[in-house]
Amino acid sequence: MSDYYAILGVDRGADEAELKRAYRRLAMQYHPDRNGGDAEAEARFKEITEAYEVLRDPEKRGVYDRYGEAGLRRGAGAGGFHHFDLSEALNIFMRDFGGFAGFEQMFGGGRGGRVERRGNDLRATVALSLEDVARGTKKSLKYKLLVGCGHCGGSGAKPGTKPAPCGTCGGAGQVRHTQRSVFGQFVSVSPCPTCAGEGRVIADTCEICRGDGRVKTDRTVSVDVPPGVSSENYITLRGHGHAGPRGGPAGDLTVMLEVADDPRFLRHGDDLVHDVQLSFSQAALGTELVVPTPWGDEPVKLPPGTQAGTLLRLKGKGLPHLGAAGRGDVHLRIGIWTPDRLTPEMEKLFRELATMERELPAARTARSFWDRMKETLGA
Repeated sequence: MSDYYAILGVDRGADEAELKRAYRRLAMQYHPDRNGGDAEAEARFKEITEAYEVLRDPEKRGVYDRYGEAGLRRGAGAGGFHHFDLSEALNIFMRDFGGFAGFEQMFGGGRGGRVERRGNDLRATVALSLEDVARGTKKSLKYKLLVGCGHCGGSGAKPGTKPAPCGTCGGAGQVRHTQRSVFGQFVSVSPCPTCAGEGRVIADTCEICRGDGRVKTDRTVSVDVPPGVSSENYITLRGHGHAGPRGGPAGDLTVMLEVADDPRFLRHGDDLVHDVQLSFSQAALGTELVVPTPWGDEPVKLPPGTQAGTLLRLKGKGLPHLGAAGRGDVHLRIGIWTPDRLTPEMEKLFRELATMERELPAARTARSFWDRMKETLGA
């Protein structure tokens, strides 16, 4: 199993700024542009990028700290975690450090090449019930996006024609400016102003997409939601966002999870609280009840003399732990229901009961609030 902290050479308590500095230093060292396509350097570059991308995300980092890499795989759902390929690693580097122009400025070298503009990411929301959270589910999600134009094959050029290399940059997508000073030669690299970094220009544009290489459409995807999620979780579907212009790589789709409140429960992580209201007679004499859980109704036997404020635990009847074995608990919070209207017969019985209660020993009637508070607090 990979140790992401060791890969980046940082302590487990490293903050975001430290992670970014460590990643930038290593990424500059192992970037394929500096190592001539060396396979070992490329593998190292992907490895440090994966470590950085996990540790910079507080949610993924929390899961990794608790369960390691295996926990990330179990809790990811559809497309939420996988090992990066080179194009993804390069996109992450470009995202956080503004492309590779800074590298060339520092070392005066590097490769040229047209820029394939990545498509924008998308965000959508999936509604879940508590039962979905308990058992996991598969949801169908329909959304609108831009995909490659089928008429021109995504090139943006009129069928039968091809984009031509840019006359300004010669197809490199970049232009260089060299300056000499007493300190040596400095090379700055910037996107070509003619082709906007793409390295090619289109003379005759496609009549369907008007040169963009993309058209609007509807898409439906299936989202696997693992058990134990909450509204703070999300699932990333790689490559399911907008297609990039003129053949550029697609962005990602982030599926936000929205868990509806269940009126039967209060949720605290993987534990659930259910309020049970007893009548005076049920509390005094004891009773048998059927209470709800995410896994079905559960019979519960309450002993005579059950007090208001009592908490009973149904072990393992709560929600699954995300990315790990086991479940939380259901806690039954006992309250006493007081009738707001009494029939004459009920009033007569309560008055007789009140008379009998006054005849109880003083120690019994004087007990009550503070004694029960001490018991509850463990004093």
